[in-house]
Amino acid sequence: MESSVEQSCPICGNENSLKMMAHSSEIPYFGEHTQITMSCNSCGWRVTDFIPAEGKKAGSWTLIVSSTEHISARVVRSSSCTVRIAELGLEVTPGSSSTGYISNVEGVLDRFASAIGTIRRQADVENDEDTKTKCDELLSKIDMVKSGELVVTLQLLDPVGHSQILHEEAVSSEISDEDAKELDPGPIYPVFDVSNE
Repeated sequence: MESSVEQSCPICGNENSLKMMAHSSEIPYFGEHTQITMSCNSCGWRVTDFIPAEGKKAGSWTLIVSSTEHISARVVRSSSCTVRIAELGLEVTPGSSSTGYISNVEGVLDRFASAIGTIRRQADVENDEDTKTKCDELLSKIDMVKSGELVVTLQLLDPVGHSQILHEEAVSSEISDEDAKELDPGPIYPVFDVSNE
């Protein structure tokens, strides 16, 4: 379903340029989810999120990644989810333009590696040897995790409970309301009046 949104774009401010697309489908082992994508025809801004059909509570998913078999474990990350690998000092919190995605553990590691690569290239331009060395060490450790040589814990912390790790060894637990309030909730969408075209 695609609808026009009678609201100005939160990025460029252009009026009546937003489109909202909703697609519901059954994600194997996760159940029914609705994928919501909002986009601006003017500036190209786009945000996607996954919302489960069933209501969820704030929750955490944890998987100890200790072998190459864990690398293919399916990951659903909503736009409100904080992703953490404490052993490597890596954490990504949702920002105002955070989007949801479906991937696997390797894909999550690749996203961290891509961000580290960006920092590494900037440090190269600035001749910052200390930062380059730290980035190279982190990239090497991510490669070790992928090859099963380094054990880390992947943790998803979601104040709205939409994120999951699909693996028989993944552990799910609820997060207290107080702890959930400490987490970044991700993008806050304005309330829209939606009319079908």
